[in-house]
Amino acid sequence: MDGDGASSTGATPSEEMNGTGNLMDFLDEPFPDVGTYEDFHTIDWLREKSRDTDRHRKITTKSKESYWELMKSLLDAWSGWVVMLLIGMLTGTLAGVIDLAVDWMTDLKEGVCLSALYYSREQCCWTSNETTFDDRDKCPQWQKWAELMTGHSEGPGAYVLNYFLYVLWALLFSFLAVSLVRVFAPYACGSGIPEIKTILSGFIIRGYLGKWTLLIKTVTLVLAVSSGLSLGKEGPLVHVACCCGNLFCSLFSKYSKNEGKRREVLSAAAAAGVSVAFGAPIGGVLFSLEEVSYYFPLKTLWRSFFAALVAAFTLRAINPFGNSRLVLFYVEYHTPWYMAELVPFILLGVFGGLWGALFIRGNIAWCRRRKTTLLGKYPVLEVIVITGITAVLAFPNPYTRRSTSELISELFNDCGALESSQLCDYVNNPNMSRPVDDIPDRPAGPGVYSALWQLALALIFKIVITIFTFGMKIPSGLFIPSMAVGAIAGRIVGIAVEQMAYHHHDWIIFKSWCRPGADCVTPGLYAMVGAAACLGGVTRMTVSLVVIMFELTGGLEYIVPLMAAAVTSKWVADAFGKEGIYESHIQLNGYPYLDVRDEFTHRTLATDVMRPRRSEPPLAVLTQDSTTVEDVETLIKDTDYNGFPVVVSRESERLIGFVQRRELTVAIKTARQKQDGVVSSSVVYFTEDNPQVAEACDPQPLKLRRILNLSPFTVTDHTPMETVVDIFRKLGLRQCLVTRSGRLLGIITKKDVLRHMAQMMNQDPESIMFN
Repeated sequence: MDGDGASSTGATPSEEMNGTGNLMDFLDEPFPDVGTYEDFHTIDWLREKSRDTDRHRKITTKSKESYWELMKSLLDAWSGWVVMLLIGMLTGTLAGVIDLAVDWMTDLKEGVCLSALYYSREQCCWTSNETTFDDRDKCPQWQKWAELMTGHSEGPGAYVLNYFLYVLWALLFSFLAVSLVRVFAPYACGSGIPEIKTILSGFIIRGYLGKWTLLIKTVTLVLAVSSGLSLGKEGPLVHVACCCGNLFCSLFSKYSKNEGKRREVLSAAAAAGVSVAFGAPIGGVLFSLEEVSYYFPLKTLWRSFFAALVAAFTLRAINPFGNSRLVLFYVEYHTPWYMAELVPFILLGVFGGLWGALFIRGNIAWCRRRKTTLLGKYPVLEVIVITGITAVLAFPNPYTRRSTSELISELFNDCGALESSQLCDYVNNPNMSRPVDDIPDRPAGPGVYSALWQLALALIFKIVITIFTFGMKIPSGLFIPSMAVGAIAGRIVGIAVEQMAYHHHDWIIFKSWCRPGADCVTPGLYAMVGAAACLGGVTRMTVSLVVIMFELTGGLEYIVPLMAAAVTSKWVADAFGKEGIYESHIQLNGYPYLDVRDEFTHRTLATDVMRPRRSEPPLAVLTQDSTTVEDVETLIKDTDYNGFPVVVSRESERLIGFVQRRELTVAIKTARQKQDGVVSSSVVYFTEDNPQVAEACDPQPLKLRRILNLSPFTVTDHTPMETVVDIFRKLGLRQCLVTRSGRLLGIITKKDVLRHMAQMMNQDPESIMFN
């Protein structure tokens, strides 16, 4: 990658005519590594933008010279859309493969299909001719393990054997997942969204979006979800999509050589990830805009839309759910909602907010404990223990035994005349003759009451186990477990309201809208609202959440209940703490993330934050024409700063520009190899004029004007920190120099800003650990 100096100024004709250009300006051709960044450093957005503008200008100028150059410029213009097409296709394919594999492996814990080993139970019974409508999940071709091994499908022996094998498969899957992550790709663990947010804000984490991470994350995600742990695949799919984005960026120099442009592609890739995770393309675009992206120009919005569209198309072509629909939990409710129902909807919002706050507190406390105690040293053991506990407690309860997606699907479902679920075991009126799809409210039968008990136990189990599961060293998403908690709570509330309306329809709250014999209350809708409320409480999403929910279920007329619940849950959760789960994990890991939503209201000045402080040694600077190569090399060796200000002289301290450490190192190293006469005593010049060699015996000077940034961002020492924070946030700066009347006083880096903000909020400033 060429640096901003190298790309913005070519060798001037006058230099070449003087004959000194080729002697000292060896930087004519861009050389490797200038302009790239070290690992765990922040990119300079302004610099990346200006480099892209220069590149674009050069291409436009050249395109007028010949047809070939014109074709190249058109290809360059189209490369963005090509990358989006490739990302969408690969993400959609991977998501389809993951869905199919998860279905098969989840069912493998309970039994196997004899007609074709690779069929899940549903596919096995589809192909069977002996399946009855009442027992559509049972068919001779599908056998549980006990039946296969002993020939008995019922009885205590068969139950114990099935139980044992269920736990064994779960342990095997999770052990494989955590082992692969540990050995091949440590970055493949967790949800990935906190790190994606940090990377999109301009931080470099090498290998986080690499090929190995992509491969291992895809494989281990299938294993982790199939093991029955309380986690989802939605968050990790965003990480997988961003890995695809990074992979295709390397094919085009426009993106591979510009970290700013690369982040535009990754923003769009995140949208494609959510698009295939939920079958919600528009929700994906809004999720990227609201939740993960830092810099989201209009062009990125269109490209995100295109990437999400292609990804959704590809997934639809694979058709992993076998129902010709993109959406995970398609619902069809036959009754509208009534104004009086807003009260229970808002109460579900309050529950969602409380659960979100409780979950964040509990999970962060547990993750902090994992970081600071021996627990963190045994990730494999932790995963095995949590999987063991989950499997042992989940098997006896039919609602926790099945996959979480199936559970949510059943909770969202409306009870039609043909439903065989326990939740639909109502007492039917024998002389009822109404159309099938409009069944009136009925009294609950024994099946509904036993289902309520099981759901209440499942709710407690999910609430507790999810706190310990999220953040383990395996891929783990949070969307589906949060939605499951909300859906269970919502369904319980829905059945309670339905039974109240049936038994007390003369009460004033029901009288106006619920007459006897009518279908008033839909418990599935309450489950849907509860799911949205809990997901909102944990992630603090609002707009994208509502759009994802109605795309996910197809319940377009229930936008208002969803909005009411989402806003309520955000308000309630915000009362306990402003950060959502992803921001909390960013803080826990100490990533240098300047959140756009944080307000800085303290009355401090730039001079209070800048380095050096009074007690510290003076600022390390270079002079424009009196520093030797040896001085520069010593300075680089003795310090670990990202760059150095260049001044006229140490006495005047008048600022000229700023030079990056990495570019300085590479420039001197290349000069020593390529340019004769450059020795340790050679003087380094940052001036415009060509240095005069006084005597023949003097060492050859080294001119490094090219790598000098002549317009570094400066503020005066009396600039309020509120303004400085805003500048860092909106312009994505790495550092900013502090001057008074042109004299250099100090420097403020992004890390200094974050430390100062932490200090002002009475947090530990040393928790910001990266540059």
